[in-house]
Amino acid sequence: MVKKNLLLFSIISSLVILIDQLTKILILSWKPQWDLKLLTIHLITNTGAGFGILQDQVVWLGIISLIAAAVIIYHYPKISKEKLPQVLFALLLGGIIGNLVDRLGRRFVVDFIDFSFWPAFNIADAAITISALGLIWYYWKK
Repeated sequence: MVKKNLLLFSIISSLVILIDQLTKILILSWKPQWDLKLLTIHLITNTGAGFGILQDQVVWLGIISLIAAAVIIYHYPKISKEKLPQVLFALLLGGIIGNLVDRLGRRFVVDFIDFSFWPAFNIADAAITISALGLIWYYWKK
């Protein structure tokens, strides 16, 4: 059972990283300007964190991301073996690493999904947000 959970965890984390990085490569290559009424797809470079905070703090945000990823990996054996927390922590790790790759390699995070009423984001950000909300809900119920 432990190996099955670790495999699921690894696959989900890896898929988040892969899809996140592939979409960012496409956005950087194409530089689209697609305005779809409520949603705009366009390249935004972000040197900060979510909601535009900590602008130009790439090094510190990279260090924080590296520590957060290491903590999740180190504490993996303590994560409940139920499927939901395994999936949610995998999404969190994949999202953290997806944005960490940007910070280390590009010195900025590529955002491209832009609803006019919400800050622009990417696949990694979506995975982090879904996992955070899901983990709050999961642990609140316990």
